[in-house]
Amino acid sequence: MKLFDLKNDFLEYLEIEKGRSLKTLDNYDRYLKRFLEFSKLQNPAEINDEIVRKYRLWLNRLGTMDRKTQNYHLIALRMFLKYLAKRDIHSLSSERIELSKIAQRQIEIISQDELIRLFSAISKSSETDKPADVFKNLRDKAILELLFSSGLRVSELCSLNRNQIDEAKNSEISIRGKGGKIRVVFISESAEQSLKNYLGKRADAEEALFINFGSQSNGKGLLENISRLTPRSIQRIIKYYAIKAGISKKVTPHTLRHCFATDLLSAGADIRSVQSMLGHSNISTTQIYTHITDKQLREIHKMFHGKQKK
Repeated sequence: MKLFDLKNDFLEYLEIEKGRSLKTLDNYDRYLKRFLEFSKLQNPAEINDEIVRKYRLWLNRLGTMDRKTQNYHLIALRMFLKYLAKRDIHSLSSERIELSKIAQRQIEIISQDELIRLFSAISKSSETDKPADVFKNLRDKAILELLFSSGLRVSELCSLNRNQIDEAKNSEISIRGKGGKIRVVFISESAEQSLKNYLGKRADAEEALFINFGSQSNGKGLLENISRLTPRSIQRIIKYYAIKAGISKKVTPHTLRHCFATDLLSAGADIRSVQSMLGHSNISTTQIYTHITDKQLREIHKMFHGKQKK
């Protein structure tokens, strides 16, 4: 079989047998197409070290792609080669492809004061407010509270349905996260109350937990033309309140996920537990947060180091 046909078979394998998302499939399709267009190969047996070396050099010299994105291309190719080996199709061993080393990612979090200001930027509703404004305030407060309380990814938040909250026991929600993996997230009392207040204003039959709305009032405090909020919509909402709160840093839904993780670690939570709550498959991903505990390590060093010399 030709490489192009094998690529399509591989994508179907990822979809059916591995249960990968359509977004993941689109990304892998784009990465592998780029390799096939560069190499102009037809036969999988023709893939060799030299072709891969030239491909890596070409990616790096495009000037528009950082090392992390280059690695995504290599990961896709490596997985494709593993698939070929699984089918006993002769080609280059996937183990021959090494990823580029990249510097550890630095995260920017907001301070406790900035976090309080962000939440306070949501106006408290009054009797003179329009129903749509009351609903929006309750919805947005529930979004911020839930993101900070649970550490959810924005895609996970958007995929939540109302019944998952209604059926939650002991303030726990079971969600399907990245890679189709199931994990349990926890809701604080504050987030739980915000969700209750928000859902108490819902008079629609839409299954989505967080919804957008059109411009026509139905007379019950909600608006018609409702639809599920998208990750982009959530990003705009949080950006709006960050600007309103006078926060100069870039604040995104992922910023609240960072705050969730660092809040736990700073309070003494072990990294394995935080890894589980974040849904990280590799603990090295969670370790980017450990620099937050440097202050605690400094205090421990000050308290215990050099005591025997005195």
